[in-house]
Amino acid sequence: MMGGSMSMTRASRNEDGDDDVQAPLAGMSADDMPRFEHSIVPDNTIGGRALVAVIAIMTFLASLTTGAVTLMYSAAGDWQSEVAREITIQVRHAPGRDIETDVLRAAELARKTSGIAEARVYSREESARLLEPWLGSGLRLDDLPVPRIVVVRLDAEAVADLNLLRKSLAEQVVTASLDDHRNFIDRMRAMTNTALIGGMAILALVLAATILSVVFATKSAMVANSAVIEVLHFIGAKSNFIAGHFQRRFLWLGLQGGTIGGGGALAVFALVEIGNRWLFGAAAAHQFMALFGSFSIGIVGYVAVVAQVVLIALVAAYTSRKTVNRTLEAV
Repeated sequence: MMGGSMSMTRASRNEDGDDDVQAPLAGMSADDMPRFEHSIVPDNTIGGRALVAVIAIMTFLASLTTGAVTLMYSAAGDWQSEVAREITIQVRHAPGRDIETDVLRAAELARKTSGIAEARVYSREESARLLEPWLGSGLRLDDLPVPRIVVVRLDAEAVADLNLLRKSLAEQVVTASLDDHRNFIDRMRAMTNTALIGGMAILALVLAATILSVVFATKSAMVANSAVIEVLHFIGAKSNFIAGHFQRRFLWLGLQGGTIGGGGALAVFALVEIGNRWLFGAAAAHQFMALFGSFSIGIVGYVAVVAQVVLIALVAAYTSRKTVNRTLEAV
């Protein structure tokens, strides 16, 4: 197709084999070179609109993923920070021991430990309410060996000697156990890292799909405009000149699709953030905020989505330029 008809371009090279200056342009000055008021790549084509739609869909999905990962990462950071500032002492029932005395003794030992800001004993009613999500409300737990809880808040300006506290509890309150929530924090950290890796993998897939779409669209545009490209080559246009037109056209298509997709994702996050309380009610919204904070991706999330749109547009432009250059080199 384009390869056969390009033979006259090769035939017009000078005797020295110079690929940059063709015979018809020998002796022409810069002022005599042809001027292009419009791009050699047609605007408003079916292929261009289809590429914009594909890029918009890909960017929308990638932006949703980026926002969700940002939201989860922020919420997990808040959880970890909150959990890391507290430890829990659990006092169990044991034959021959007064659990009320053991609880008060455990709280006293915690308050005497350096680096401890506060130790609060949960009452029997508060301990029972912790089981309501699983056992329901209105149950009498007097006959059940429900452990008692002492919540200990650490001092932010001092390092708590948890080893000393754990040793004191083992010697003086044998039914007590200290939980510093280390396993929970490790699991939370692993979960957030997994979500981050998953988001990066989705972004990589979106970029790969965008690259493939741009490659096919660029080759289709070159086939559709093969006559124009042949004439330009015949009169001495360099490959970079032709590739520049394709690059600018596909940069604009990438920005269009990316802006539509990224803007749609940002609109979704903004609407959910605004309508959180209206849609779920006060009680449900409170629980939602306990999990996801204010359900706002924040300035970091918005900047990440905008950077993602720019990245996709640049990838589209670069891919188109490389595709044109490689295709012209092969003919």
